[in-house]
Amino acid sequence: MARVAIVKGINPQDMTVEALEMVEAHEALSDEKPVLIKPNYINASHPSTGITTDSRVIEGLVKFLKQHGVKEIIIGEGSGFADTFEAFRVARVDALAKRLNVKLVDLNRDDLLEVSPPSPLAGKVRIAKTALESTIVSVAKLKPHRMAGVTLSIKNMIGAVTPKGSLHFHLNRNIVEIASIIKPRIAVIDGIIAGEGYETSGNPVEMNLIIAGRDPVAVDAVGAAVMGIPPEGVKHLGLAEEKALGTCDLNQIEIIGEPIENVRKKFKTSILSSFLTHLG
Repeated sequence: MARVAIVKGINPQDMTVEALEMVEAHEALSDEKPVLIKPNYINASHPSTGITTDSRVIEGLVKFLKQHGVKEIIIGEGSGFADTFEAFRVARVDALAKRLNVKLVDLNRDDLLEVSPPSPLAGKVRIAKTALESTIVSVAKLKPHRMAGVTLSIKNMIGAVTPKGSLHFHLNRNIVEIASIIKPRIAVIDGIIAGEGYETSGNPVEMNLIIAGRDPVAVDAVGAAVMGIPPEGVKHLGLAEEKALGTCDLNQIEIIGEPIENVRKKFKTSILSSFLTHLG
């Protein structure tokens, strides 16, 4: 049974460490590979907007990794609508990386390797070499998505792919195909200031939550449920379960920490998202 931790509090760094310890996330680390922390900086918005990953969550993650002996830590993202390093600057990730001696990488400008997904719909894709050669920790933001229903741990992997636009045809299937190649070993959802509406709407919701686990599909299912979005209605989560990438059945997930019902809030979603969910 997958285990997912939900931690509520006021200190994002400590909450992140606590959640990761609760799910024994260190057991998913490799002694042979660097760790890539993959946040969500779709654009250069400040994390207080509910759009991008809070640097305090990243700091907690770096602290956890160093406590467990990880020597090489990389923070990498490929922004979709901004210069990646400008997004890092606005979120103060550049300052964080300098202070903690962590490497920053723009995955859009990384060496790219051409890969054929197992059941390609978008043809061959180019994936950042850093993502292919690292143990990945996905650090997504808690928010809905207009086309995919939610944009959480496995949807976050699109940031390591170039070009991104072509993947939005058959998006749900492509999310799963990419995640089957670069599956996160650890998933963290930043729910400190979440965002309702859609992925770039900028409607912040204060939740003060961290959600974490070693099964990214289960973590995303819990994240969806916390937003009042039924996981069974999120198509890519069901497809991911079919491909044995994890479970999205809440009955098969052990929730530790805060129960979902204690922290759930019904998020507003876009009309398009509601339509696509109803369409299935």
